[in-house]
Amino acid sequence: MNTPATTRMSRLRWVLVAAMLLSSGSSITLVILGCQQVPMTNRKQMLLSSPESENAMGLTAYQEVLKSEPLTKNEKATEIVRRIGQRIAAVANRPDFDWEFNVIESETQNAFCLPGGKVAVYTGILPVCQNEAGLAVVMSHEVAHAIARHGGERMTYQSAQNLGKSAVGYVMQKQDEQKQKIVLTAYGAASDYGVILPYSRKHEMEADQIGIMLMAKAGYDPSEAPVFWERFADAKTGTTPMEWMSTHPSDVRRSVALRELMPEAMSLYEKAQEKIGIGEPVQ
Repeated sequence: MNTPATTRMSRLRWVLVAAMLLSSGSSITLVILGCQQVPMTNRKQMLLSSPESENAMGLTAYQEVLKSEPLTKNEKATEIVRRIGQRIAAVANRPDFDWEFNVIESETQNAFCLPGGKVAVYTGILPVCQNEAGLAVVMSHEVAHAIARHGGERMTYQSAQNLGKSAVGYVMQKQDEQKQKIVLTAYGAASDYGVILPYSRKHEMEADQIGIMLMAKAGYDPSEAPVFWERFADAKTGTTPMEWMSTHPSDVRRSVALRELMPEAMSLYEKAQEKIGIGEPVQ
């Protein structure tokens, strides 16, 4: 029996196949598409790219970011970010990732994780994090986007939406600069190239779900997760758009959803080899 969801998935699959069959001259490129499952949530997703190609693009893009963005001179912040990162990496179950953690000096309240485990945290988010567990909320959320391959999924859907032009452009493009733009935008690491592939609310909520489990496994008190989003909401200035106008779920909704996940997260936290709790202040 075909449900609306399976019908949409089938339609997407054929749209992508048709797009990939577009040719230049007499040559034809065919890409074998795959339906994968997101780790920990088991949601099915359609992906056009391979993990290896995503990781390679992630490395190239990350190197370009570090060339253009100033790393912080705050040694304490860098040490804490790397310590938390290594704990999260240890439970993320991605042996193919070559993890790297850096702190960028900027007022931007942001962080990102590119494919291959390339993580950057902006100093502007540290006051909102307050402590190690708060920072673990942010970092595990971004790591969740990477291990769930949300960027690859968004690139696949963008290719389908743009049919031949973008699909073939993504698969056949040889220029490193274009690859950097694609992966940086897909993983929320850059806005200079325009809002091309914004995260969906589904991806954000899924990253929250995976993230709270990762931080709990890593030994950080998961009860800090909903509290962080409440602090983040309070830290915002100006008028916050209504949730239906934004690609992100509201901070209040995120906090409520995370509290509903708390029994499972606390069970994982209790099983952690070492419990850090909320840890030390990050500033």
